[in-house]
Amino acid sequence: MLRRRARRVQEDDDPLDVAQERRVRAVLALGGVPQTDLPDGVQQVRLRLLERAAKGYEAPRDVSAWAAVVASNLAMDWHRAKKRQDRLGERLASLRQHEHPSGEDTSVLSLAVAQGLDELPDQQRQVLVLRFFADLPVRSIAQELGVPEGTVKSRLHTAVRAMRARLHEDEVV
Repeated sequence: MLRRRARRVQEDDDPLDVAQERRVRAVLALGGVPQTDLPDGVQQVRLRLLERAAKGYEAPRDVSAWAAVVASNLAMDWHRAKKRQDRLGERLASLRQHEHPSGEDTSVLSLAVAQGLDELPDQQRQVLVLRFFADLPVRSIAQELGVPEGTVKSRLHTAVRAMRARLHEDEVV
């Protein structure tokens, strides 16, 4: 009986009904999001609806339409992220081909970089990854983290200097 009551509460608290969820899935699928990522997309729409309520905003007048727009935006975000990831993969692949023809050299460098990243303080690691692995500009990083651009630049400078020293120490570069 407790399980049934818990299920009923969860279903009642679900901001999307079955028809709205189907519509969100359809919009995501038509937007080119792969089947495997559809459940995550639906959860993102639910989360954004719950966040609105938590912030005290009124519920959208037409939840179904609002959810479809959010799903459409998520599909566009998914494509942007995929393009960014593809570009980063291409850049990394071209660097590996030109600078490190040997697979052994590449794995030693990768291991040294991973260890160096682990040793950096969290804030420095975060800006280094966002700048060089996610390929975000300093301005975007500053906006997302809510810090001044100068702070991002300072953290980047310190992190790069530490990584460079680490790689020279290990005689990797």
